[in-house]
Amino acid sequence: MSVAAAQPSSQIEPPPAPERAAARVPRIIGGRSVGVPAGQVARYAVQKLRTAQPAWAAVPLPERLAVIARFRRLVAENPDRLTDAVTSPVRRDAAETLSAEVLPLCEACRFLERNAEELLEPKRRGNRGRPAWLYGVKLTDRREPHGVVLILGTWNYPLFLTGTQTIQALVAGNAALVKPGQGSRAAAAVLRDLLLEAGLPPGVLAVLGEEPEAGEAAVNAGVNKVVLTGSASTGRAVLADCADSLTPAAMELSGCDAAFVLEGADVKLAAKCLALSLTWNGSATCVAARRVFVHRSLADELRGELINRVSTVAPVPCERHAAAAAEELIEEALNLGAVRLCGTIDHRPDPPRAMPVVLGDVPGRASILKTDVFAPVLSLIDVGGEDEARARDNCCPYALGATIFGPPRAARRLAEKLDAGCVVINDFLIPTADPRVSFGGRGESGFGVTRGPAGLLEMTRPKAVLEQVSSWRPHLEPPEGDQAAFFKTYLRAAHADGLGNRLKHGWSFVKECLARNRNTRREPRPSGSGSDDAA
Repeated sequence: MSVAAAQPSSQIEPPPAPERAAARVPRIIGGRSVGVPAGQVARYAVQKLRTAQPAWAAVPLPERLAVIARFRRLVAENPDRLTDAVTSPVRRDAAETLSAEVLPLCEACRFLERNAEELLEPKRRGNRGRPAWLYGVKLTDRREPHGVVLILGTWNYPLFLTGTQTIQALVAGNAALVKPGQGSRAAAAVLRDLLLEAGLPPGVLAVLGEEPEAGEAAVNAGVNKVVLTGSASTGRAVLADCADSLTPAAMELSGCDAAFVLEGADVKLAAKCLALSLTWNGSATCVAARRVFVHRSLADELRGELINRVSTVAPVPCERHAAAAAEELIEEALNLGAVRLCGTIDHRPDPPRAMPVVLGDVPGRASILKTDVFAPVLSLIDVGGEDEARARDNCCPYALGATIFGPPRAARRLAEKLDAGCVVINDFLIPTADPRVSFGGRGESGFGVTRGPAGLLEMTRPKAVLEQVSSWRPHLEPPEGDQAAFFKTYLRAAHADGLGNRLKHGWSFVKECLARNRNTRREPRPSGSGSDDAA
């Protein structure tokens, strides 16, 4: 399985080698485990984290949040520590890293500082909705940490996505085990170091290595929750491992997002946003638009605007495997009758460079309309109206995000009908960095939520605490009389049609309860059960 590989962080000493394998004494060289199987390292890391987690969970939430606040200020004082650690092949410069990752990460921290206490505090439920026959029951809903949460990180946003998930896990009282994405261990290590400098206790956060076998080893090492950001194929592999131990998981998987350009839309705005989709972070963004359903009355204008914009941009860096996969999908679409309107991918440089590719007349059977693509490629599809656009959109198994351009009322109406986890109207991508957004997909795009209020709650388990404060517990008394008639009377008193009907049966029920209560009080007390007998 190609998910993750174990390598101990500087916070975890290597496990002792068995005596029979004394010749293979583990060593740490440059932060890498030498001579230790990935499974052994992962199990040892989980053991250390599990030992430290209860004490961290016992730290009052305001104090845990104070660590996050200090972390945020450390980042603000020296953001270069984070930007210098990002080695993504698709990142253009430090400015893009600051705007795409560092700033949203700090905003996510501040959101937690302001809202986590309200979200996580125990909720004492009132009497509304409580059945009358349970009038003495008090209910409190609690949120408790899972224990050890495994974060299977991503390579394309190693600070914002992996960092936010890790911090949410810690705020909720969990210990976190981070397996970085390809080329992202340095970024994860800097995040860890900054959190330690901010006061995070040692042993609560560990960073593994990038090796492909580490994720499987970590899942099988006995973690209590798995959070994955990755492809649908990786999600299936991780879930297969989680199934054996029934480990809960949240899957933030890839997308093949749709954009809708409705009749009456601002075409220039749509073109600007779609051009950003093709260039931002090398177009290696799960919510980048890949399929554009444009009303036929606007199709020619949009094509012209979009081609003019993307034809003048600087070549976009691409991850090599993503570029190769995109090239195959483009060739298949062209062979099926699609037209290349502009753009090409140059595979010779390292990393490959692309002038954004825009395809037209893409047939519905083309794989490019149903595949997650992490390269600057866009397919334009002319449609006659909203119903046709939705029908063609639903042919794609991914349902992560969607973008709508059009008059606000029509756009909002369409947003309610779309099968997508996040819909942006008359803008693109940037609003999804709002820390209030709880982000999650459907279908091949996964399940569960990360970020936002629901993302924090995802890092917890619910517990209901019920307390009986009444002395009346009829369910403990021996049956008497016609029990079926008794329950039928209450059922009619509570749920019959018409207020008068319910009042009539309610009075009958009250009289029956009073009679039963008198009978209970007249029962002789068993010998030796009270103070008088003892005297």
